[in-house]
Formats: sequence, structure tokens, C-alpha cells
Amino acid sequence: MFKDYVKKIESANLYDLVQKTPINFASSLSEKLENRIYIKREDLQPVFSFKIRGAYNKLKNLSKLELNRGVIAASAGNHAQGVALAAHTLDVKAVIVMPVTTPEIKVQAVGARATVILHGDTYDEAYSHAIEISKTRKMTFIHPFDDEDVIVGQGTVGYEIFTQVQGAIDYIFIPVGGGGLCAGVAAYIKSLSPETKIIAVETLDAACLNSALMEGKPVKLKSVGLFADGTAVAEIGRKTFSILKELVDDVVLVSTDEICAAIKDIYNEVRAICEPSGAMSLAGLKKFVSQNAISGSSLITIQCGANIDFDRLRYISERTEVGEKKEAILAVTLREEIGSFHKFCGALNGRVISEFNYRYSGENNAQVFVGVKVISDDDRERLIAYLTGLNYPVKDLTESEMAKSHIRYMVGGKAPSLTEEQIFRVQFPEKPGALHTFLTHLGGQFNITMFHYRNHGSAFGKVLVGFQCSDSDCNLIKKILDELNYPCQVETHSEAYKFFL
Repeated sequence: MFKDYVKKIESANLYDLVQKTPINFASSLSEKLENRIYIKREDLQPVFSFKIRGAYNKLKNLSKLELNRGVIAASAGNHAQGVALAAHTLDVKAVIVMPVTTPEIKVQAVGARATVILHGDTYDEAYSHAIEISKTRKMTFIHPFDDEDVIVGQGTVGYEIFTQVQGAIDYIFIPVGGGGLCAGVAAYIKSLSPETKIIAVETLDAACLNSALMEGKPVKLKSVGLFADGTAVAEIGRKTFSILKELVDDVVLVSTDEICAAIKDIYNEVRAICEPSGAMSLAGLKKFVSQNAISGSSLITIQCGANIDFDRLRYISERTEVGEKKEAILAVTLREEIGSFHKFCGALNGRVISEFNYRYSGENNAQVFVGVKVISDDDRERLIAYLTGLNYPVKDLTESEMAKSHIRYMVGGKAPSLTEEQIFRVQFPEKPGALHTFLTHLGGQFNITMFHYRNHGSAFGKVLVGFQCSDSDCNLIKKILDELNYPCQVETHSEAYKFFL
């Protein structure tokens, strides 16, 4: 069914620009996970991402008339750099529309080879503007994934893997955003090696392929998480889905913490720092191996990109311990008396405390936020059971996003004089004036009782904010945030809030 893709992939004439990247045997991970694990190093491409393959193949297949008109694309990162370099190499005029939230380092990298237009806060807004320009200026639009020539270009990754790995390949783990890379690799590998399992990997908060497979057709997600920004796509491509629905054997969904742990794993193996999307497939591999008790198999993971802002490394490092299952985040109740902290430390029997946050509140009991080093999920559960047996009330907050992103950085306590308070976790574009706009729209109508914001080095900021208002006002606040296009989550009834704020 996909033999045409195989022929086009094998005959793709890209290697005057595209690098045939190495595939590294991951010795430490292989020993740890009891499998033969290989890492395909697409971070070593000229633009530090596989996206150059699809962009260059698309431009090489355009007619002279289409090239003379110039090309245009919409992207906040890797696709933009791929199109810009491909166009520069072929001496073709290129325009790239990027959201105004795009980090300056990426804007500069693209601007060195193409004309950059900043428009909108999101990819969708930039995409719509690029389509409009392509029509008015009669430029050729280069889609980031839903295009046959782009899919063929990305499929050359599969061609290289097939020729580089000796022996049978049991599983290939491939990150999915719009599906171009996964569709190209799957079309090639499955045609030559039907027994190889294709495992697609998506983030829990941007699983457009998984949703499409459940519905039987592409569906647009209401919102997508932006941590793995390279794969933060709301709707799978039509062309890519027609391939993926036939060839993907399973889908693994991974969390932010699991991706952070995989970034560390790749660094330890090859001393390379990859972007979150670049570590997704390894995160999925580790999860799949654990859940399905896979051993003695040959597994391939694709490190698809390394375009990451240095500022984000702090956040990634902080989340790695939880992602590796090596830190338990707990809310523990202690007696408010002299020596209680010392007694609690003794009860831990030499375990390392990674964090301890507490502020006196004048009550009989003290709520403490504590991080404790563990070695696995089972070990964390044993610790909780042990402390509970010693009559320490314990609540596990290890999976609480609110606790990990906000509570652990806040010093304070409860406000007993407040009779009504509503708590929101909000995401807003990281651009000049965004915070002021947020406060202008909300602060004038409701008294702000709490506010926590911390820059994570990404295109979007995270705020935890409290308002002095009733439950009935929640819908009004949510409506205002929707009008601002600031995704939000009501946290008034979360355990982390009840314990500490």
C-alpha cells in the first residue's frame, strides 16, 4: 500500500544539505532496561532538527515557477529554521511567520536566512496570517507536516535507521506532533519490515493522534500543553493520519516529568542536551518497556531536535527527580511543638530530605511540604505507608502540577480572615505587557488575594492567582480568561491549596 513512499524516500536527493546522522548504541540504558537501545541523532542536523529533511525535499520538488514566487511558512521553531535554510541553499526568497511569543534566539536564527514576520500569540494565529499572505502575494506555502513531499523527506530517517542497525528491529518509538516524521518513518519501515512495531509517542496534554484514533478521524483538541513545543499540535494532519491509522501499533502518552527524566538520560548517554520533543520518544520507550515487561529486544528512539533555550534547563533539572521516580513530594502533618521536625527526620531512617517548606500558623498542627529522595514508585508507596503507620497524616502530591509548579516556591500560609477565595492556575503568553494586560482585565473587578509567577524560560508563563469572590463568580473569571485566550484551571478544591494556602 505504501510502496510509492518507499521508492520516493530511497530516491530523495537531499544529501547535499541533509546529514546522514549517526545512530548511537545507548549502553547504560540498554543495561538498565535489559534491551538493546539505539538513539538516532537528528539533533546533529544543520538546524539541530529533522525538519530540514521535509523542508528541503519539498522545495526540491517545487517547479521553477513556484520557486520564483518565493515560499512562506508558519512556525515557532524547527520547521521555520528548516525552510529558511532550505530556501537559502536554493537561493529562493522565503518568508516565515512566527508568533510574537517566539524566543529571540529562534527569531534571530531564522532571520539570518529569511524574512521574519511576527504575528499573533499562537501558532494558529501565525498560520492563518501566513495563509493569507501566501494568497495575496501568490507565494508557495510550505506545510510543516501535512504534505506528501514533506512526509517523504522525513521518511529518510527511517531509510537511514534500516541501513544502520544490524539485525531485526523490534520497536521504533517516534514522537508525534502533526505526524510527518512518524508517517514517513512508518511508511518506509513497515513496508520493508512488517514485523517491526511502530510506537507513536505523544504528551498527555497534546495527544491529537490518540484522540483521532479513538474517534476514527482527526479532531481538534480544545487546548494543548506547550512544554514540548515542537510537538504541540492541536490536530493531526489529514494525510499523515491516513498513514498512521494503518501503521501505528500503539500510542504511549508521557508526562512533563517523564520527558525531563529522558532529557537527562540522553545527556548521560551521549552528552547532548535535547529539547523536550527530542526526548519524548525515549520517555515513551522507558514507559512502554516498564508497562509491558519488554526485555531482550532491539529498540530505536529518535532524538528529533535540540533547539532549546538555555533558560529552560533550570525548570527541566528541577522536574527530573520526580520524572525519574526519585523524589516523593508529600504534605505531612506534624504536631506544632518543639522537636517535632527533629523527630520526623529521625522517622525517615536516614532518607535524604530534598526540600522542607513550612511557616508557623499558630495552630496545634503544622502542615509541611516535604521532598524525600526515593528509588521508585514502589519505594514512595512504602515510605507513605511507613509514615502513616507512625501516625503521621500524609498526602501524596507527587503528581500535583500545582504543587510542583507553584506551592514548593511559595512561602506563607493560610489567610483565616478570608471567607471566600477562588484559585486559578493560568497560562499566558510570555511577551512584553502580557502580565500587565492580565492584571488590568482581572485586578480591577476582583480583589487579588494571592499571586505567584515564575519564568520557566518558555514562550508561555504560569501564574497561580487567588481572588476574593464566591463560587458563582468563577464562570465570570473563566469567561474573561477565555476572551484573553489564557488557558486556565480552577484549583480551589485541590489538596495542595487546602493544605498550604
